[in-house]
Amino acid sequence: MSEQALTIAVTDYGFPNLDQEEAILSPMGFTFIKGQCRTPEEVAALCGNADAILTQWAPLTAEAIHALKRCRIIVRYGIGVDNVDLEAAAERNIPVVNIPDYAVHEVADHTLALMLGSVRKIPRIVAQVRAGEWQIAPCRPIMGLQGRTIGTAGFGNIARAVIRRAQAFGLQAIAYDPYAPEESFRELGVERVDWETLLRRSDVLSLHLPLTSETRGIMSMASFRLMKPSAFLINTSRGGILRADDLVTALQEGMIAGAALDVLENEPIDPAHPLLQLEQCLITSHCAWYSEDSLMRLQEYAALEIKRLFSGERPLHIVNGVEARL
Repeated sequence: MSEQALTIAVTDYGFPNLDQEEAILSPMGFTFIKGQCRTPEEVAALCGNADAILTQWAPLTAEAIHALKRCRIIVRYGIGVDNVDLEAAAERNIPVVNIPDYAVHEVADHTLALMLGSVRKIPRIVAQVRAGEWQIAPCRPIMGLQGRTIGTAGFGNIARAVIRRAQAFGLQAIAYDPYAPEESFRELGVERVDWETLLRRSDVLSLHLPLTSETRGIMSMASFRLMKPSAFLINTSRGGILRADDLVTALQEGMIAGAALDVLENEPIDPAHPLLQLEQCLITSHCAWYSEDSLMRLQEYAALEIKRLFSGERPLHIVNGVEARL
């Protein structure tokens, strides 16, 4: 490791403190500079001379990355990396690393909670009871889950964790993922299907896709028209893969029975947004990832990726194809 003092720039963070990162990296000679950057210009000013960057939501655009003079690694607090220009980082030979394994169980649990709440219409029934309305067969129709089909768009760690839980409820599983290996489907007894088949057959469609040029807006009117009118849509992945205006129309016109979203393209949602007026739509506040345990893991795992690089090891989760260097 270099004798020169090492600096970590934290572009932004929503954690109470950075005690875990400092406990792991300060003994290696790192000092921290901390910001709450909202623009590429603020990122460039904070990170220009940093040896490593930790980032949560701040925009690491091509312009910001081209201003970096010494950076050897960028680590994103989280799974998605759409706030980082991966090509610009690759051009500068800077590996970009994500943390895909810190909240698999939390997101899977939240997905199942949204599914059950939506299919069983729990919030609507609770509201009725609070209003003094007691029905033993309320909010008809309610679909039984046994023998129904859950389909996942994507078949990564979280999608597989969701399917394992859903299978315990008696759901059959299908999945669409052109990149997942065939053996991963066989291991869980999941049928591999194409995109159109996924839409047509799913009673519950759970989205677990990264946000890319291929997936942006993939859940649009054309997709909703292929779904069953009795189907439910769950999204705990990336908001940008779903066109909210099209979802409003699909729900209003009965193209699908309901939806439950933890992520939206524009967050926080406008309090006047029509989705919030639809009782068949549940929305939570991009909190599927959260538990006190996952929060601790996220900060720890992010710091360990930097420690690996500066200890001569390869980071575990490089997403832009750039090999680590010292």
